[in-house]
Amino acid sequence: MSIYDTLNDKQQEAVFYTEGPLLILAGAGSGKTRVLTHRIAYLIDQKGVNPWNILAITFTNKAAGEMRERVDDIVGFGSESIWVSTFHSTCVRILRRHIDLMGYDNNFTIYDSDDQKTLMKDVCKLLNIDTKVYKERNLLSAISKAKDEMIMPDEFELNAAGDFTKKKLAMVYREYEKQLRANNALDFDDLLVKTVQLFQTNPDVLDYYQDRFRYIMVDEYQDTNTVQFKLISILANKYKNLCVVGDDDQSIYKFRGANIKNILNFESEYKEARVIKLEQNYRSSSTILDAANAVIRNNYGRKDKTLWTDNGEGEKINLRQFDSAYDEADYIVDDIRRRVNSGDGSYQDHAILYRTNAQSRMFEEKFVGANVPYKIVGGVNFYARREVKDLLAYLKTIDNGKDDLAVRRIINVPKRGIGLTTINRVQESAQEREIGFYEALGGLDLIAGIGRGAAKLESFVAMIEYFKSQAETLSISDLMKEILDTTAYIESLEAEGKEEAENRIENIDELLSKIATYEESCEDERPTLSGFLEEVALVADIDSLDESSDYVVLMTLHSAKGLEFPHVYMAGMEDGIFPSYMTITGDDPEELEEERRLCYVGITRAREDLTLTCARRRMIRGETQYNKKSRFLKEIPVHLLNVGSMDEDEADIPSQNAYMKAKQSFHSKAFTQTKPKRQFTVTQQDTLDYEVGDRVRHQKFGEGLVTGITEGGRDFEVTVEFDHAGIKKMFASFAKLQKI
Repeated sequence: MSIYDTLNDKQQEAVFYTEGPLLILAGAGSGKTRVLTHRIAYLIDQKGVNPWNILAITFTNKAAGEMRERVDDIVGFGSESIWVSTFHSTCVRILRRHIDLMGYDNNFTIYDSDDQKTLMKDVCKLLNIDTKVYKERNLLSAISKAKDEMIMPDEFELNAAGDFTKKKLAMVYREYEKQLRANNALDFDDLLVKTVQLFQTNPDVLDYYQDRFRYIMVDEYQDTNTVQFKLISILANKYKNLCVVGDDDQSIYKFRGANIKNILNFESEYKEARVIKLEQNYRSSSTILDAANAVIRNNYGRKDKTLWTDNGEGEKINLRQFDSAYDEADYIVDDIRRRVNSGDGSYQDHAILYRTNAQSRMFEEKFVGANVPYKIVGGVNFYARREVKDLLAYLKTIDNGKDDLAVRRIINVPKRGIGLTTINRVQESAQEREIGFYEALGGLDLIAGIGRGAAKLESFVAMIEYFKSQAETLSISDLMKEILDTTAYIESLEAEGKEEAENRIENIDELLSKIATYEESCEDERPTLSGFLEEVALVADIDSLDESSDYVVLMTLHSAKGLEFPHVYMAGMEDGIFPSYMTITGDDPEELEEERRLCYVGITRAREDLTLTCARRRMIRGETQYNKKSRFLKEIPVHLLNVGSMDEDEADIPSQNAYMKAKQSFHSKAFTQTKPKRQFTVTQQDTLDYEVGDRVRHQKFGEGLVTGITEGGRDFEVTVEFDHAGIKKMFASFAKLQKI
């Protein structure tokens, strides 16, 4: 029996078609890696192709390593001559031999992200660039995007005509490239760009590699960007034996520069291309696949294909809606424990998927409380994240100035111009006098050589003492907001770059929700800062967990791509969470299509059992919000769902009990705090520009109708039913609603 007999008809067709351009549309779980490895074996075994003439490219070192291992197993002798590597590794091998033709030494240095930041600081200093206006991180991001599109400094400067900011960027870009060349260095983007330029300017080198790589295969083609597309196109231009494998329905990395048009327009680029669809799924039940097909069919920018399987119908998809996110987490954790205790799989057979990293916090706490082992993939423990640790360090310093680690962590966060030398002198003085670090800050005149740093240190101490005085009257929630406002911590994150800042701000919002939950849970006693920090410390202490392989996996949907589990839970399936508010209210329909592809990826991670959960109300940024069920849930046919006892007609309407509980919680919190309360005695029209029944606009949630205004202890509580974001309850001073 031949090894090719184990393949299905479409897989065999893809393996046996060896000449000319080929697009393999490989649906989730359709065995694409198996096809690629068998295709390499067929080229060598049956077509007599020299292993030397084969190039296989993928994206990650892990994927390349797995493919390398499988190729070695199936091909055997001669497999070492096949190039199986990532885009960047392939380019490095080529440049090490030929970059001297472009004026570089062959022993060039590759700069990592830290090296790039250091170089950019030097560039900004040389050009007198105000880094408070033009952040180094933002400058590097702009240059990286330009290189992804093969836009060099001359073209960048030409495109910047008339735009002052872009002209500044062009100047920085040019100097950055000049400094790289002077240092005989390349950044990661250069590895691709310089290889393309090498081929464009040296026909002999290009001809050599075109003859060398007569058969080229590219995995995960839907994730390629413009420069990667250009590289492959040039290499394959002579013989056109280019086989690309991918799934446009799993293109979810637009934010990294991936261009879905590369796979959608493949037949336009290669008129004679053959297209083969791998639609038989070997992973999931037909019910799960039918749901995935139903969801993704709502996208317009895709190739038509339908996954199917011989695995059987399987169980219906569980859909559960809860009153709160707390109930949602409770149910999922209990359900996993029930399954494991009944012998229906082990912990490692279960995965919880969510849209944003911040959503892991509640599950982490539940797992710790239930003594269930877990691991976060593609992220870190919620309380170990930088921004969470920073803000907890502020609270620890306020609560206990003797915590030297906490004080030293925040003394220059956000940056206050307090250098490491100054910090070390304070530390040395504290050690010599056998006192704490913060105590030493109170006697700066006793520290030799402190110089101009004294004023900055005194300002820091004054700020901490102010927070300590505020902590005596403010709630913990209000204290945290005061810290954020006074330090401008969020603004400092935003200055680092939009993409990373969004995730970090979401985590801060989740921390505010955690604080609010703690305050509400202290029904019989007054919530205290010490009590909150103690609770967090106990929850965050997960180092004692057994680091065995048997743990529940928690990860974002982006991190889940390429993985599979018997039992999958997709949590937070609500409009505003998934898809996000920005996607719903934005003007770009492609953004919503990418979110839908992400949903498709999540659904197809499940092999046997899939549970989709959502909550009627969820605490965001310390405030209770009401969300509608995700529109993606409504795209799944009802006959595929097991909705339990949930009333479909009322599923999107916040229950009266939930509303009353939220309202009582608000009034209880507003009127039982120990801080002096400001009483509103003026009429509504003197304080608000709108009233019940008015249409208003919110900066993030868009337009909506005011349905309620309540005079609380500190502010007006406004309830708005937004057109797209659902029902929200918020404080007027924070909401900044505009009447329309």
